[in-house]
Amino acid sequence: MRAGGRTAKWLWRWRSNPLRRREDVLEAWLVLAVWAVIAVGGTLAGVITAHAADGVFAQQRAERVPVAAVLVSDTTQTGTKSYYRVSAKVRWNLPDGSGRTGNTLVDTGLKAGSHIVVYTDPQGRLTTRPPSRSAADLEAAVLGVAAGFGTTGLVLGAGGLARLRLDRRRARRWGAEWAMVGPKWGHKTG
Repeated sequence: MRAGGRTAKWLWRWRSNPLRRREDVLEAWLVLAVWAVIAVGGTLAGVITAHAADGVFAQQRAERVPVAAVLVSDTTQTGTKSYYRVSAKVRWNLPDGSGRTGNTLVDTGLKAGSHIVVYTDPQGRLTTRPPSRSAADLEAAVLGVAAGFGTTGLVLGAGGLARLRLDRRRARRWGAEWAMVGPKWGHKTG
C-alpha cells in the first residue's frame, strides 16, 4: 500500500459487512437508480423534445406562406428612440382575390405604398415568418438540451431529498443506539 494513499473498495456498499446498515444499502441502490434515470431519462427527454420541436417547426414552414403586401401607412420613426421595426398597417390579397388588412412589424423608414412580404397561415391571417431550417435545427437542439438538463435537475433534486431523509434516519438511529451504549462506556475518575 502506498504511504498516505487510500485503498478504494469497489462496490463497498453492497459487500457483506457487520457495520453495514439498511440505510446504506438503500442509499447505494438510490444512487444507482438516480444515475441510471439521468443517463437514460435525460437523454430520452432531450431527444423526444428536440424531435417534437423539429416537427412543429417543419409544420410551420409547410403551412406559412409568403404573400406580397402593400404598406398602408408610413413607418417613420417617432420620438427620439431608434427602432428597427415598428407595427404598421398592411394590405394583402388572399388566393381567392379578396383583400385583407392587418398590422405587422415592418422596417422603419418605409413609405405608404411600399411593397413588402408578409406571411400568412392557412386561414389567410397574418403570422410570423417561419424559422429557417438551420434556425429550427438550432432551436430544437437548444430545447432538447434544456429538457435533458431539466430532467437531470429534477432527478438529482429528488435523489438529494431522498438521501437527506436517509441521512436523518441514520442520525436518529445512531442517536438512539448511542443513548443505550454511551452510558455503559462512561466511568468516573477518582
